[in-house]
Amino acid sequence: MTPNQRLPNSLTPLDVALAALLDGVAPVTPKGLPLEEALRCIAADMPPLAALPPHDIAAADGFALRARDLVGASSYSPLPLTTLPAWVEAGDAIPTGCDCVLDSDSLDQSGPMPLVLAEAIPGQGVRRAGCDIAAGSLVVEPGRRMLARDLLIARAAGIGTLKVRRPRLRIVNIPGGTVTSDLIAESARTAGAEIVSVTAAGRDAASIAAAIDVGGCDLLLTVGGSGVGRTDASVTALAGRGEIIAHGVAVQPGRTSAVARVGNTPVVVLPGAPDQAFAAWWTLALPVLDRLSGRRPRKTLNLPLARKIASGVGIAEIVLLERKQGQWVTLAAGDLSLDAIARAEAWLTVPGAAEGYAAGTAVDAYMLRE
Repeated sequence: MTPNQRLPNSLTPLDVALAALLDGVAPVTPKGLPLEEALRCIAADMPPLAALPPHDIAAADGFALRARDLVGASSYSPLPLTTLPAWVEAGDAIPTGCDCVLDSDSLDQSGPMPLVLAEAIPGQGVRRAGCDIAAGSLVVEPGRRMLARDLLIARAAGIGTLKVRRPRLRIVNIPGGTVTSDLIAESARTAGAEIVSVTAAGRDAASIAAAIDVGGCDLLLTVGGSGVGRTDASVTALAGRGEIIAHGVAVQPGRTSAVARVGNTPVVVLPGAPDQAFAAWWTLALPVLDRLSGRRPRKTLNLPLARKIASGVGIAEIVLLERKQGQWVTLAAGDLSLDAIARAEAWLTVPGAAEGYAAGTAVDAYMLRE
């Protein structure tokens, strides 16, 4: 029988656990992926793009002319031309010396000489060189997540593969935590990770240890079995495979979380309850994934609090927020319902050294809907 796990009398501060977990973690090697696979991954260095269009082109069908030659032309004072100007179709290169395109109704061709019936301004009816893609620009800046609009630029530039960083994440689900494991897998996939999910054959230490395989992964997560019950054996299994850095982290919810290392691979043990796993995912696992991805710091939004947030000293507390009338409104603090998780727009951590924040305090919250 596996002996009961026990949390230490003193929980490890959140910032200490995270610093130990991040120690030695570096961005993974970039690799080229087809555009559809690169979506949501974090961009690596990319070559500068050529201008698109490469030269001025017609935006519509019409006659190519020079605007300064048409000053004063109107239906009351037509401007005669010695020759019919060049006709261009939309997308054609603008002839040398021309800088505008007039539609066919702006020229009267009924007489012996073509007559211009309207003025124009430089650039009228023209798409300038580089107006879609500026010369020297990038599909996306390194460290930023690849979005659908970035793929539009890549396709327009004729690029079929993009260099990205996509960490390999292995998730070991301990039986009983499938709902939470699916939540974490979907969140990690959205963050640009390559996911492999497996379920341990049982909740005993031997079954969990058999599922812990760090070969071919950059980050290992286990979901469930982190508590002190008789069937909670995740930490025991990990202790036999690597080094336990901390079991019991001063974060609410999520106190039974653990951080470890198997060889050089960082490991985060997430509790099986969705709210506890959610808290440990955002405060421990996601920072590691961001470091592996080479991602730029995540954006925060600074707004005042609509109401006071009270928090106990010594435990970092997770708070879920939504925006209302330019303020952050608290949905949940410490105890996170599934409804609050689904509705939340942002989250923040009240540090363990603080007693909370007064109403009206401006706080930086991490956005959940990028």
